[in-house]
Amino acid sequence: MARIAGIDLPAKKRAAIGLTYIYGIGRTRALSLLHRASVDPEKRVSDLTDEEVNHLRNLIEGEGAIEGDLRKEVSMNVKRLMEMGSYRGLRHRRGLPARGQRTHTNARTRKGPRRATVAGKKKATAKT
Repeated sequence: MARIAGIDLPAKKRAAIGLTYIYGIGRTRALSLLHRASVDPEKRVSDLTDEEVNHLRNLIEGEGAIEGDLRKEVSMNVKRLMEMGSYRGLRHRRGLPARGQRTHTNARTRKGPRRATVAGKKKATAKT
């Protein structure tokens, strides 16, 4: 089993898909890395040789932030926005969409499940 950047890559997946299990590597970056390492993207992760895995590991480490470093950087950026009191920071603090999406309807992912409406008051009986 290939282990890169502290992540065990799934053995039965293709190499191009397996690399996307690393936070910060998407499909495009995975294909680029495999091309530079001269590894066939269709090859299964379990079929990769130790030499190919080491070459990929070196390329990934030398390229930029991934996994823990990237998560830390992103969380620090959000924290900075919240401390500054910027509009985007306030939206993050309130758990609402930060990029201008509508919230009258939709936005359920950020807002969470709907709150149940309070049962209406009993209507007063009519006097006769």
